Amino acid sequence: MAHHAYGDPNFFIDGEWLAPPDAARAPVLNPATGETLARVPLATAADLDAALDSARQGFQVWRRVPAYDRAKLLRRAAELIRERLEHIALVLTLEQGKPLVEARAEVAGSADMFEWFADEGRRACGRVIPARQRGGRLTAVREPVGPVAAFTPWNFPAITPARKIAAALAAGCSCILKPAEETPATALELARALDDAGLPLGVLNVVFGEPAEVAERLIRSPVVRKVSFTGSAAVGARIAGLAAEGVKPVIMELGGHAPVVVCEDVDADAVAALSVAAKFRNAGQICISPTRFLVHEAVFDRFVARFAEAARALTVGDGRDPAMQVGPLANRRRLDSMEHLIGDARDHGARLLAGGARIAGPGLFFQPTLLADVPVEAAAMSVEPFGPLALVNRFSSLDEALREANRLPQGLAAYAFTRSARRAADLSDGLESGLVGLNSYGIAFAEAPFGGVKESGYGSEGGVEGLDAYLITKTVAELPADFPTE
Repeated sequence: MAHHAYGDPNFFIDGEWLAPPDAARAPVLNPATGETLARVPLATAADLDAALDSARQGFQVWRRVPAYDRAKLLRRAAELIRERLEHIALVLTLEQGKPLVEARAEVAGSADMFEWFADEGRRACGRVIPARQRGGRLTAVREPVGPVAAFTPWNFPAITPARKIAAALAAGCSCILKPAEETPATALELARALDDAGLPLGVLNVVFGEPAEVAERLIRSPVVRKVSFTGSAAVGARIAGLAAEGVKPVIMELGGHAPVVVCEDVDADAVAALSVAAKFRNAGQICISPTRFLVHEAVFDRFVARFAEAARALTVGDGRDPAMQVGPLANRRRLDSMEHLIGDARDHGARLLAGGARIAGPGLFFQPTLLADVPVEAAAMSVEPFGPLALVNRFSSLDEALREANRLPQGLAAYAFTRSARRAADLSDGLESGLVGLNSYGIAFAEAPFGGVKESGYGSEGGVEGLDAYLITKTVAELPADFPTE
């Protein structure tokens, strides 16, 4: 059944690649063809307990490995990921669908994550605080928080696990990862690179299963000391609630609905071309995907005409074909959601200027779509589409644009285009968002913090903050042993 490049996705527990013969299994489908690539095993309570036990022991070993040596191992894993880039990118495209050129960039970005955190882990410095007594010593020491449970979605099956694993391991934590069951094999390739680089047993375990059951078993276990989740707000709230029962800290990277403010002083054609490339990357299945375009009335018609033309010119098809620019959606739910949101917006009076329909065939393809003049009451203006849908509305004053940009409870990414330094300052100050792109759609880097505000979550991944998330602070107050105790 398995595609020649696509092996069997097994658990990785205590350094062993396991496929329990009696395990329940779920099919892994290629969204471009509908074919079954493999069947992923689903963990039982006993499998999860084995992973927990392994992570507990792995932490005791790994926390004692000097940061210098942990860094060498993580850098070696990054090298192996780069050496295997073509293979891992093909696996990623087979199970997730995005074009190979995007898959290659994602895998390269994952290697960057391991490299950045390898070096950053050597700089988990504490500090010496002036003591109150002569001969006394007051220090604040940074230590790993403990075993981590990490949960990642299907839209970025390499970079999202890499962000969590690299930071946790660099800090000295062990990690149990549950990737999405739709895209199991990419994360296992990262685990393989770490295993081949010589990672001690139990430092990383990878399991799959029924998401709610896995989350409950892992988070309720006394072994797990930290939880990291990327996914929807609804599931995130449940995960945070579970963690709260055990007073466990959480990193939450939840959904967005990114606004884009396009001011009247820009080259509308150039910004429209950039916007089409950014919007339809990964078929719009990105939490930081630009979606609500707010365009100044002076350049609105020009921007919309150019955007619609460029959207209609995109080629949609199997990501393995280098001529294709947009791949399939991940599952049937996304197609249904797109049809519902577009139909609802048109019922509210929105104008359809490009796309709007699914593409016939076994694959889950949908036309790149542009809606203009979309009333704020339309569901798409408040519900994250997570698909190839752009919404364009006009504004006359910057205050009006900022009001709409900040209207939603989400605040993950926001973008703005202007040639005026004054406007750029007003926009970067005024946008309620964890990430702001000014004249750029590139906002995610290993060396910079990535995270949202409001209902888009809390905590940051990437940058020094990403390492910090897996460290705790211990204050040590010390007096010399011969100090008089009376």
